Order: sequence, then structure tokens, then C-alpha cells
Amino acid sequence: MPGAPAAWPNAPVVSPGGPGVGSPSPWWSDALADPWRDPAAPAAVVLPAVVTAGTEPEPVTDPDAPGRPKLRQLLLIPVITALLAGTLGGALGYAFAVRGGVGGTVLGAEAAEPPALAQRKPESLAGVAERVLPSVVTVRMTSLGGTSEGSGFIASADGHVITNDHVVAGGTGKASVIFNDGSSAPATVVGQDPESDIAVIKVNRTGLRPVEFGDSEALAVGDPVLAIGSPLSLANTVTAGIVSALDRTMQAGEPGGPVRYYAAIQTDAAVNHGNSGGPLVDGAGRVVGVNSTIKSLVAEGQEAGNIGLAFAIPINQAKRVTQDIIGTGKARRTVIGAQVGGPGAGGGGGGGGVRLAAVEPSGPAADAGLKVGDVILKLNGRPMTEPTDLIALVRKFAPGSVVTVEFRRGASRQNTSVTLAADAK
Repeated sequence: MPGAPAAWPNAPVVSPGGPGVGSPSPWWSDALADPWRDPAAPAAVVLPAVVTAGTEPEPVTDPDAPGRPKLRQLLLIPVITALLAGTLGGALGYAFAVRGGVGGTVLGAEAAEPPALAQRKPESLAGVAERVLPSVVTVRMTSLGGTSEGSGFIASADGHVITNDHVVAGGTGKASVIFNDGSSAPATVVGQDPESDIAVIKVNRTGLRPVEFGDSEALAVGDPVLAIGSPLSLANTVTAGIVSALDRTMQAGEPGGPVRYYAAIQTDAAVNHGNSGGPLVDGAGRVVGVNSTIKSLVAEGQEAGNIGLAFAIPINQAKRVTQDIIGTGKARRTVIGAQVGGPGAGGGGGGGGVRLAAVEPSGPAADAGLKVGDVILKLNGRPMTEPTDLIALVRKFAPGSVVTVEFRRGASRQNTSVTLAADAK
């Protein structure tokens, strides 16, 4: 066509509707193949699209993206936090309570196996007390002057109870017994021996547990002992000590009453008013004595208290007297058949001993060859220094016992054997 520009070589035919559609167009060409194209120029010119007002697309929400918490979620968070805090606080509080912790401080070490002393073995003092306490009672006796109170212990399964004579002396013959468990029962006096300070009462009750008797002659100074009773009306009291002396000769008694002689077991176990008649128990739980009297530093008539010196009647003597009382209603008194006292009763001569003021014809002393004026130096190896010593030590033995006597006659020392006898009273 005249006046029309010539087509470029290799130009593609482009239709008016777009490239590759319809007839060829001179305005479309292969730009990449254009020989006049700047190699650094972009292959196409991209113009930003014009956004028309009101046609902005709606935002798209990513379901996996974190969103703003809802009200329910906001309320759930503190509830869960409170529950967790309460659980944790309770657990810590329990742990501190169990371990004794206060204010965050844990007191004491981890629990370990209890030591041997805390296991309360039967041979321990606690084990002995536990075994003996059910057999110990409180004794109350009503008299015209009021009510006296002491201790006692069950001697037989049929209800015989041993106590001191001075606990029931002056009473009406009716007593009451309070047991370890707090129960009580009436009791009657079976018999009394004022000179040995032993009395026996009986309670009508079954299922009683009697004590186990020991041997007071087998004791040694230093042996551990327990004193059990109701001192100062404090029932079921246990005190501990040792045997501090043996054959401590005692002369006791109230004004106007009988004089009591006995060779006592001395102990430093705490004993006070109300312990009278209670048992003195050895380390094996056997009764070896009857607590009877104490030494005091107060004036006569004042209330006395323990000063570490207490005295018990040997159980061998108390048991023998008890058997006499149950069997015959009265006790036999052991005698040597001689009297001491008067001027020079202490023997003199610098060698100690006690002088015989009288010797009964055909009595035990006379049969052994002893005479008036002889000075008894030792009885069964026990030195004599006061007249009380001979009387108390003789009464410790049962009638029929044979004892050795060392005596002085003039300037010579001699030995003999005496068979003790029962008084004819």
C-alpha cells in the first residue's frame, strides 16, 4: 500500500484483538528479538493498578495466626492460676507440717531408727515400770482423825495386798483400794504387825496380777531400783535410784506407838509421804523391799520431804511376816534370847560392839554359850556399834535361822553359832 510503512523482517502477524489473534499488525513485534532494543532495559513496563474508591478487597484472616483473647478465655486464666497456686501451696504446707518446718525452716534431721533406749525393751526401766504398775495400788484408810493414804502392791491373785502398818493404823478396819486404771474397790484389814510395820489387806476382785518377788539378800550396793506408789497423792508415780546401803538399822515409830526395828535397804530414789507401803523394785521388775520411811532435816511435827535418803523393809522379811499374818492372823518376832542396853551397852574398849545386859536361860544365846557381859562384835559378819543394830538385824532373819556371832569376852575374841527363835508372844 502506497504510503504505508514497510513491515519489519520476521515480524509476527498480530490481530487487532491481541497477539496471535486475527490479521498481522505492524505495532506488535518480538521485543526480545528487536535489534534496536537496549539489552539493559526491562522486557516489560509494569504500571501499578489504580485502586478505585469502594473497591478495596476485604481483609483475609489467617486462622493459624494468634488472635485477640475472648472474655471467656480471660476469665479462665486466673481460675486455672488460682487452682495451681492453691495446690502448690497445700503441698508445701503439708510437707512443712510433716517435717516440722515453720516459716520455711525445717527443724530436725531425717527420721532414723529409734535408739535402743527409746525402744523400751522389757529390761529397761520403762519396761519394768510398765510391767509392775498394774500391780501397784493406792490405799486409803478412814479413821476418827481423818483419812490416811499410802501405797500397796498386790501379793496374791486372790486379792491380798501388802502395805505398811502405819498406813492403816488407827483405822476402822475398812479400807479402799484404787487400782492403776483408776477403778476402786473396798478392802478389809487381814492383820497387822506394828513392830515390823507390815500390814495385809484384802480386796474382793478377780483378775488381779500379783507382783513377782525378788531376793533382798541378793542385792548389792549400786543396784538400780524403782520406787513406785502415790507420793503426795500423785498416783502411779515412778522414781529411780540405786541401792545406796544395805542393812541400815532403823528405829522408827510415832510418839506413843510401837517402836519398829528393821535392817533397811537404803536408796536414793525419791520417796515422799504417800509412798509408804509401795514396792521397791529391782532392775528385773521384782519387788525387793517395801518403802517405809524417809530421813528428814525438818523439825519434828513439820512436813518432811525427800532429801535423797529413803528406807525399805527387805522383802524377805516382809514376805515372811505376810505369810504369818495370812496363815495365823499375826506375825512371829525373831529373837536371840538376850537383852542389850544400860550402861556400857555400846561395848566400850575401843573395839565397838554391843554388851549383853541379860541372857535368858535356855534361850538361843545361852544355848550358844553367850553370857552376860559378853560384847557382840559382829552378827553374820555385820559390825555391831549400837544396841539397835543387834535388835534390827536379828529381826531380819526368820525364826530357826542359824547366824554366826563374833564376840569378845574379857581380852579374848571368840565365835559361836546361834539358832534364832520365835518370840513366845
